[in-house]
Amino acid sequence: MQTAIVVLAAGQGSRMRSSRPKVLHEVGGLPLLRHALRSAAALNPARRIVVTGHGGEAVAAAARAEGRDIECITQTEQNGTGHAVAQARAALADFDGDLVVLYGDTPFITGTTLERLAAARTGGADMAVLGFEAADPTGYGRLITGPEGLERIVEERDASQAERAVRLCNSGVMAAPAGLLFDLIGGVGTDNAKGEQYLTDIIALGRARGLSAAVVACPEAETLGINTRADLAAAEAVFQAGARRAALAAGATLTAPETVFFAHDTTLAEDVTVAPFVTFGPGVSVGRGAEIRSFSHLEGAQVAAGAQIGPYARLRPGAEIGAGARIGNFVEVKAAEIGAGAKVNHLSYVGDAGIGEGANLGAGTITCNYDGVFKHRTQIGADAFIGSNSALVAPVTVAEGGYVASGSTVTRDVGPGDLAFGRARQENKPGLGARLMKKLRQAKAAGRG
Repeated sequence: MQTAIVVLAAGQGSRMRSSRPKVLHEVGGLPLLRHALRSAAALNPARRIVVTGHGGEAVAAAARAEGRDIECITQTEQNGTGHAVAQARAALADFDGDLVVLYGDTPFITGTTLERLAAARTGGADMAVLGFEAADPTGYGRLITGPEGLERIVEERDASQAERAVRLCNSGVMAAPAGLLFDLIGGVGTDNAKGEQYLTDIIALGRARGLSAAVVACPEAETLGINTRADLAAAEAVFQAGARRAALAAGATLTAPETVFFAHDTTLAEDVTVAPFVTFGPGVSVGRGAEIRSFSHLEGAQVAAGAQIGPYARLRPGAEIGAGARIGNFVEVKAAEIGAGAKVNHLSYVGDAGIGEGANLGAGTITCNYDGVFKHRTQIGADAFIGSNSALVAPVTVAEGGYVASGSTVTRDVGPGDLAFGRARQENKPGLGARLMKKLRQAKAAGRG
């Protein structure tokens, strides 16, 4: 049976106090919406629809980053979850299969859980709802069950005292045949405390027709929805705790796990060591046996086996660090390939560059890559030596085995094995230093300057 998913992403999220659409706030460096879409991939859906509202263009762009086939439909009037799902009716008019409704602000429902929800449908239930046992059910809709399964879903503000005592709660996620679901939504009214069309009302409507409804339970942590900045922080903490456990289980050493922060796609090979206070942004992979030292920040970077990064290093997008290379303290690398065994150990900036195997860049080396409009590339050959406090004005090449004297400004290519000087001639003025200092001290004593 084919499956379609509809992800509701139209909520403005005013409680976030943000101009950014709620579903575009990030956990692990990935928008909430994209977390939901990635979980849904477990169902191998034939159709994927995102219902947008506030900030619709930005939401649609984020959705399509997960796949160009994703259809985006705008809900111009916010009139409840039932009304939001109904916006997909025309798009799915010819679809013959199940429809699974998800939420763009609920990032942790796993693919395995969604597969169990789909299995409940194929197992015979006309409708299936994802529920959870809440430690504190306050604020949640309650799943009211009976001998024949789920009977109805009651929102807390509409619930009786007895119904509020129920701890089996509604996640909002459900599955049903698309045609049936849209037919039932057509009968949903607005006779409730909020005056909206509740998607949850279709359960009672379906049961009144003699249809069956099943509950599939999952851990409460999976159903965490994001409505406030506090919720977002809690979700980030949940994500980071899971990422740290996964890294340790995969064979990495985290000296102080609680101080290391991961992105959704961070990859650490076996025997990687990560010191305290390291942050991984999106797009980072680290090879076997590499060491990431304290207070380093990596984003969009690939680190090969046995390399050493930091402390206090910054790897920006496009940094590719070769096997056994060394990137030291207060070094920034951007859009540059650092060859195997090369060293950039201190206080340097390497951007838009290629550094050959075994090359050594001294402290304070700068590749001057930007002229105010265009970026230019620096190429340094294998086993070249760049002396401390050198500026390489791109585009420029230092060939294999080239040597740049300390304090040089290099504006022309350096040939293989050549020595380049680019300094102004030094002149010493006998006694002038002492006379100048005496004059300055006198001015200070007189209160001048």
